[in-house]
Amino acid sequence: MSELAAVDPGLAPADGEVPPDDWRRLLARALAGVPAGAPAPAVWRALGEAGVLRGLYRDGNALGPVVDPARLGDLLRTVDARGDNGATLSVLVQAASALPILGSGRSRTAAAAPSPVTAAQERVLTGSAQVALAATDEAAPGSDLSGLGTELRFEDGGLVVHGGKRWVTNARGAEFLLVLARRRPGRHFTDFSWVLVPAAAPGVTVRPAATGLLANAATGHVTLDSVRLPADHLVGANGRGLAVFARHMSTERLAGAQWAVALTGRVLADTRERLLGRTVDGQPLWHNPVVRRDFAECLVRVAQLRALCEDLAGTAAKGQNLSAGALLKSAVGLTADAVLARCAQLQGADGFAAGGAQTVRAEAAVLGIGGGVTELMLDSVADQSEQLLAEWRT
Repeated sequence: MSELAAVDPGLAPADGEVPPDDWRRLLARALAGVPAGAPAPAVWRALGEAGVLRGLYRDGNALGPVVDPARLGDLLRTVDARGDNGATLSVLVQAASALPILGSGRSRTAAAAPSPVTAAQERVLTGSAQVALAATDEAAPGSDLSGLGTELRFEDGGLVVHGGKRWVTNARGAEFLLVLARRRPGRHFTDFSWVLVPAAAPGVTVRPAATGLLANAATGHVTLDSVRLPADHLVGANGRGLAVFARHMSTERLAGAQWAVALTGRVLADTRERLLGRTVDGQPLWHNPVVRRDFAECLVRVAQLRALCEDLAGTAAKGQNLSAGALLKSAVGLTADAVLARCAQLQGADGFAAGGAQTVRAEAAVLGIGGGVTELMLDSVADQSEQLLAEWRT
């Protein structure tokens, strides 16, 4: 039985009376027995078995469940503290995007037999399975979702999915693939749908992505060779694919910002300890005025990002305002790399050690690319400048 006993089945609201300290203790207990460096599925399984994954969601609407932003932030901070960026990315994408999108297709009729989508969701919530979000397409850059080439056809009362997906987090370990596909020609937002594709289905091939970074994220490329599925593997209403994705993308951008705060804070703490422990002429490097100034600037940058997360968390989690997600994603891109680059420089040769600050910086570059590159996010912020400036004057 779940340790968070008040949580209802499915994605029903979690017990709002659970105090934050109890939630954090639950997180700590859930991962206490998971060894450092354990495969990401083991981390996910422990979270599911403890009731953490079910307890993340406290509300919902026609486009799926709404995450509790404070609990999401606590989850990412706890997982990040393990120091495995691949595992954190694996958890983030599933908790903030894949599971909520899967929840948009959940069977709401109690008397109805569970659909494959509902059954898959239950397995993922309990941690006994993983789901990979397969959106980035072989036929178009990740920033051009409306240009994707993966096709969804309706034939003989079933579904046929054909195409390819690139740079899919969890692709090499997930039991299920959540595939965004084109249901008809065009670039209109109603031209796309989500399909639940079992990874073991005939016609599905997954190959490893050629990278040594974020190894525990099990990133891969997926080929879908005319994969045939029953009609009930359609997730949500046909043609609502991009609407659902847009609704939950702001949650993923909030999660990315929360992770960036945890990650940069962890690296800053490690850097400070190293500066205190290294001496020049009998004095710790920490007392060098240039070092202190640069370090303080990094602290200010992270503090600003943290404040922005707290200010926009509720709005971003509910998907009510697209500018919230764009602001958060832009702030991450402008903050994380600058802070991590300075930490890597301050650590000197130690930063090049295995798993050191230089590697962390390279892995954290995903924060400025996945879910929307920083430059495009800044363009979106500029588009919303009139609205933002008006809000700030009121």
